[in-house]
Amino acid sequence: MGSIDTPPTSSAENDSTLTATFSGNRITPESDAMKKRKASILPLDVGTRVMCRWRDGKLHPVKVIERRKMHIGGPNDYEYYVHYTEFNRRLDEWVKLEQLDLDSVETVVDEKVEDKVTSLKMTRHQKRKIDETHVEGHEELDAASLREHEEFTKVKNIATIELGRYEIETWYFSPFPPEYNDCLKLYFCEFCLNFMKRKEQLQRHMRKCDLKHPPGDEIYRSGTLSMFEVDGKKNKVYGQNLCYLAKLFLDHKTLYYDVDLFLFYILCECDERGCHMVGYFSKEKHSEESYNLACILTLPPYQRKGYGKFLIAFSYELSKKENKVGTPERPLSDLGLLSYRGYWTRVLLDILKKHKGNISIKELSDMTAIKSEDILSTLQSLELIQYRKGQHVICADPKVLDRHLKAAGRGGLEVDVSKLIWTPYKEQG
Repeated sequence: MGSIDTPPTSSAENDSTLTATFSGNRITPESDAMKKRKASILPLDVGTRVMCRWRDGKLHPVKVIERRKMHIGGPNDYEYYVHYTEFNRRLDEWVKLEQLDLDSVETVVDEKVEDKVTSLKMTRHQKRKIDETHVEGHEELDAASLREHEEFTKVKNIATIELGRYEIETWYFSPFPPEYNDCLKLYFCEFCLNFMKRKEQLQRHMRKCDLKHPPGDEIYRSGTLSMFEVDGKKNKVYGQNLCYLAKLFLDHKTLYYDVDLFLFYILCECDERGCHMVGYFSKEKHSEESYNLACILTLPPYQRKGYGKFLIAFSYELSKKENKVGTPERPLSDLGLLSYRGYWTRVLLDILKKHKGNISIKELSDMTAIKSEDILSTLQSLELIQYRKGQHVICADPKVLDRHLKAAGRGGLEVDVSKLIWTPYKEQG
């Protein structure tokens, strides 16, 4: 994030605090009282709430999560790690003092009361925006564990990564080994996913690395899209590196060091230079809960291109090959939940249109490999199901179906099943 322009100061002004305020188009000198107040609140305490200038040039409310002393400067020269309270944790970042509006500093108030007041002040659009991005998915954690998780992961340890031709800003903390604690940027080999501290190390590695695709079996190729199945037991280091990488973009994810029990399905865009990872999903080799997907991620440079929906559809095509129904492992990430809702809605409504509603939940499940509970919750959320005389009845007015389909948006890239060459894990070998 670029630094914010600040008012010019005279040579006589040698302190680090802002010495002028803007009033319309002219600059008004600060009063001694204002200077004293600002000096008295610096450095800002962790937990302080204040307005901060974000990359859109506007002021947004933030909470100070952490602070650190700058190497050069006076006693009050700190950087502050802030959480934008209107937005998802993925936007948390380190900011400099000049980005903060010290006139807006609030004293610590009761969190519950403040959240209630903030909620009342928000527009319906803002509330919806927050609802869409804050389904963080920590339902498996009790209150104490959740607090411990948030404390341990509150500050991003890696700010950016380089992967192939992209430099990507990270979203969340990932527990890399201790020797990487002082690294703000990591360099990943896009084929074997080994990571390094310096660009020169990556360049040396790339001259030796003979991989041009993920280290597994190619099970799907259609045009420039390819899918590889990687066995976590056969390719343990790759599986662990993939988990480190994914954790940078998934808040809820538990990092699995024991990757032996998982299969990883890596989606790639292929060109003359090789097969470049765009996303993946993982799946337990044996799941008693019928989970057909454990984690799912589309890397930020490739999002909004339909790849997430493609990965979801692919997981269900594998379930069909296994003659099983499937469901994603809970909790889902925020973006994962939105993608699944969209996928279930489109698939089910398409079938209901063709059958004019004359179909049962069981038949829908058999046709789609979607678990009955997921079908039921989706149709209930769309108000397309009623409970009559002890059984669920699907209401499928064509106009209502069309309206819901339009609201669900376009589908992702289609999986060409004829291009899928795959044997279920239990039958392999």
